[in-house]
Amino acid sequence: MIEGVIIKKLDKYTDERGWLTEIYRHDEVDYLPAMAYVSVTKPGVARGPHEHIYQSDCFVFIGPGNFELHLWDRRQGSHTFGYHFRILAGEDNPIMVIVPPGVVHGYKCISEKEGWCINLPDKLYRSLNKKEDVDEIRWEEKEDSPYRID
Repeated sequence: MIEGVIIKKLDKYTDERGWLTEIYRHDEVDYLPAMAYVSVTKPGVARGPHEHIYQSDCFVFIGPGNFELHLWDRRQGSHTFGYHFRILAGEDNPIMVIVPPGVVHGYKCISEKEGWCINLPDKLYRSLNKKEDVDEIRWEEKEDSPYRID
């Protein structure tokens, strides 16, 4: 596990109509989302790895599809500096994961069907009215990146 990363198992409540899961409650985690979006990733495709300087991400993996989520701790003062953590996330392991700034993260769709991910970041994309640069270090674009998702 990586210091400061929160992983919460999500329970799916199923009945004859389908299922329901609570994905975020402010009384369970000290975290305040600023926006929300959904991404769909095709089988075999990776997103990231990248890192934020100021932003935390709150990923929700509930299905359909499954991902292999990778986290690397780049924070010099962290007890887990240099650690690499990997976890299955999605339909077979529904979880919510909060990734703090300085933790490199990326995920790959490992199922035969598309995977869906909800993100509730704590900062607005490109800030208020989309007037600032994106808060990202895109490790996947660097040839010499030590962070790889195979």
